[in-house]
Amino acid sequence: MRLLVVGGCGLVGAMVLPHLVAAHEIRVLDLAAPAGPVPGVRYHAGDLHDVDLVASLAEGVDSLVYLAMGPKRDWGSPATARAHLDVAVPGMYATLTGVHRAGVTHLVYTSSMSVYRYPLDGDHPPPDQEPPADERIGRYPDETTPPDAGDFYGLAKRLGEEVCRTATVGYGMDAVCLRLCFPTAEDEWPRRGTAMQRAIATSARDVAAAIDAALARRGRGFDVYAISGDASERAMSLAKAKRELGWAPRDPTA
Repeated sequence: MRLLVVGGCGLVGAMVLPHLVAAHEIRVLDLAAPAGPVPGVRYHAGDLHDVDLVASLAEGVDSLVYLAMGPKRDWGSPATARAHLDVAVPGMYATLTGVHRAGVTHLVYTSSMSVYRYPLDGDHPPPDQEPPADERIGRYPDETTPPDAGDFYGLAKRLGEEVCRTATVGYGMDAVCLRLCFPTAEDEWPRRGTAMQRAIATSARDVAAAIDAALARRGRGFDVYAISGDASERAMSLAKAKRELGWAPRDPTA
């Protein structure tokens, strides 16, 4: 397919583009230059709020892949919160306006399981046998539970999903929202960290495969999918992605 990838020079873009470019023709729109350009990808510097620019780049495109997010620096500051919300709402709205003008009818949005508050604790052994807090694994709700995050990042992702949902109503687009968990470069996966981080971190190859599967999911309007490296499904159910996208993560223990 011909893809317009918005935010393709960021963390997730750098991970997945080397995998996606093998099967797709890719144009990237990003304010930043790529740290390491991926051969075969066409990069364009520009602002996703520029509807005319987005429309011109989206001509002849089969799908929009929206990877854009705010900065990691000064995490939690008002300026960073504002940037994340700006990318997720007015930025997403402007981008969808542009691609709709160009006739694009399909989009993939990389959302996050952070749309939920930290997961409820799972069943624990007796107190004298309970592991330290960083070794506990809670459980996230499945896709039937409405998102409830209130922190700026989770809220931004929640609102981004709602802008996608609006596009399915107003523009008749198909919108596939992938709720990612700790995308991790291949050479760093399986991930280190807490038990929860290790359980749900998703390799770059698996994230790219989820995007590829979402590109093929058409004609069903808006939907959301949990995407995680949690092959054993200790922290969340991946049944919907397996059933409807034909996607499942690799088992790091296999």
